[in-house]
Amino acid sequence: MHATRNTLSPNIRAQSVELLNKHLAAAIDLHGQVKQAHWNVRGPGFIAVHTLFDKVADEAEIYSDLIAERARALGGSAEGTIQTAAKRSFMLAYPLGVADPAEHVFAVAGALAAFGESAREAINLATTAGDADTADLFTQISRGVDQQLWLVESHEAIQ
Repeated sequence: MHATRNTLSPNIRAQSVELLNKHLAAAIDLHGQVKQAHWNVRGPGFIAVHTLFDKVADEAEIYSDLIAERARALGGSAEGTIQTAAKRSFMLAYPLGVADPAEHVFAVAGALAAFGESAREAINLATTAGDADTADLFTQISRGVDQQLWLVESHEAIQ
């Protein structure tokens, strides 16, 4: 931990930084997965889904930045290299070889749902640890992920 005048105890800050870095790895992975879908989607509805995925990827990148900056504000390090993200991400691997928009929508929706679920768990963990501000950050991210999930799921075929 780096020196800071942040008044949270070093123990709380360390717990929060660990939680934040776990989610930083996943947010970087999420961004990469959505870009994979963006680059490879083909077929009917291409432009709408391609454009949507670009916007969702932009939001995932914002989550990474918010998470990394919070870790630094607590006196920790933001561990956000691609190599670190690949080792630490809890996200399932994105399926390669997919082109169909419906398959990409399904895969991206699943990735968003998994990240959102973990963000909600992080709210509880940060609250229990005594870091309301990190909990608030994860609440903000959770709301954003829910909105992105809604937009992506709106492209699913009605069953």
